[in-house]
Amino acid sequence: MHIYEDYYREIRSEDGEITGIETTVPPHFNFAYDVVDRFAADDPTKPALVHKAIDGTLTEFSFGELKRLSDEAATALRRVGVNRGTAVMLLLKRRYEFWIAMLALHKLGAIAVPTSHMVSAEDIAQRVRIADVRVILCVNSEHICEKVAKALTEVRTEKRTVSAVAVGSRFEGFAYWDELTEGARGAGLSERVTTDADDAMLYYFTSGTNGAPKAVIHDWSYPIAHIYTAKNWHGITDGDLHLTVADSGWAKTAWGKLYGQWFLGARILVYDYDRFYAGEFLSLLTELKVNTFCAPPTIYKYMVMEDLSRYDWSALRCAATAGEPMPTAVAGNFAEMTGVTVRDGFGQTETALQICTPVGCRPVPGSIGKASPLYHMGIADEQGNLLPDGEEGELVIMPEGGGRPIGIFCGYLGDEERYREVWKGGVYHTGDRARRDAEGNFFFVGRNDDVIKSSGYRIGPSEVEDLLMHNPAVKFCAVTGYPSRTRGTVVKASIVLKEGFDGDQRLTTELQDYVKKNGALYKYPRMVVYVDDLPRTSSGKINRAAIRRADEDKLRQTDNRI
Repeated sequence: MHIYEDYYREIRSEDGEITGIETTVPPHFNFAYDVVDRFAADDPTKPALVHKAIDGTLTEFSFGELKRLSDEAATALRRVGVNRGTAVMLLLKRRYEFWIAMLALHKLGAIAVPTSHMVSAEDIAQRVRIADVRVILCVNSEHICEKVAKALTEVRTEKRTVSAVAVGSRFEGFAYWDELTEGARGAGLSERVTTDADDAMLYYFTSGTNGAPKAVIHDWSYPIAHIYTAKNWHGITDGDLHLTVADSGWAKTAWGKLYGQWFLGARILVYDYDRFYAGEFLSLLTELKVNTFCAPPTIYKYMVMEDLSRYDWSALRCAATAGEPMPTAVAGNFAEMTGVTVRDGFGQTETALQICTPVGCRPVPGSIGKASPLYHMGIADEQGNLLPDGEEGELVIMPEGGGRPIGIFCGYLGDEERYREVWKGGVYHTGDRARRDAEGNFFFVGRNDDVIKSSGYRIGPSEVEDLLMHNPAVKFCAVTGYPSRTRGTVVKASIVLKEGFDGDQRLTTELQDYVKKNGALYKYPRMVVYVDDLPRTSSGKINRAAIRRADEDKLRQTDNRI
């Protein structure tokens, strides 16, 4: 009997196909206590986490060690004011402390707010306000602590009580993680903190096309939805070494580097790197004998540019991808050189895995796969009517038997109206366009809205536009996605200048540098064009869709991708 079987059961047809999944969510389920600590009790020496640091140091943790360290971390965090319901932001990149801190926060019943280290000080301040963050855990590298300090200076003028803890090395004015946890050495938790399954456990900020980023709320049942992700998409079995490429600030870490993998008893591999080098990455995959692997298409694109025949791929059994369209040629080259087929998957920050090509099934060219048995999915028109196979429309999730399906978020923090909107008509509107064939294969078309997906990141155009408008030369601007050979999509800025300014390279560099500095590196416009005017809708709003259509029309003639 495996631990995950207490919460998850597959219903299969006579030919072995999964036709349904039954999940069990105990009223006080807590992943840290009920899964990680249970593994620790059954076999404290069972390997759980393998971490390779930037300097090459390899550190391994067993489930028993994770229990002890998370107990001590929970005690330390409680001493700095973290309790049940306290929101704690984590800007920890790929430090192993992230996994210890997440388990500790779960044990305290606190709300974790994983955040990308690439956000700006203003982004941090904004998220502190929205989520009522009381403690920030941040790694002291790449000016992360400096950005946190700047954000705290701002929010403290609003009489908010927020403290910060530096990880890795000391930072003036912040508490120090090593000192806090050392002070709790040997401290076990005297009693289990009771958590209710429908309480908030995680906030993930996600970009929208208008206004500030919204905080997606996931409850304590969310980890159970990722058993299918790990078992049937990643193809994980007990004892496997699994690597998902993702920053700890993104929901992909919850998908591929935490919940489902440990439910299945796998070892999670974490590679803490600053810059991606394909050769270095390939050596890691093959020398550590990774069994199951998941990465955005961009990673595969760089990998297949190397001579993959130089490496030993005998340990790799399964490969998966998500985040942007996977070029057929790239998938084909990887499979030809390694013998492993790359299988696609699709989902959102708001959900668990919605669609995938499951392990054991051959991918259909151009398809992102079939619906997860957890969800009843369809294609709908603008009025919410279901469309027949072959027609393009919005991808929707239709609850069976009423209620919210497991893995689907339970709200946007402080924005009930928007949450009601995505559930209009009793179905969940993904905002993504797709079509389905008669065999149930889904084919992704694009976003209903204007969110840009670039190298696995979601970027709200208005966030970048707001930054560009700070420049005195900019009169109007529109930010859209532009097709890229290597990144899927890159950020493009179409700019109308004020009279007397020239759209030269100097200004382009100035605009790009400003976004890098005050926004985030992944948000800066790699393509900047200067135009006389911007297309607008009948209501006077800038029409980003018209810009994208014009770009697509030109690409059909020239294929001038960047």
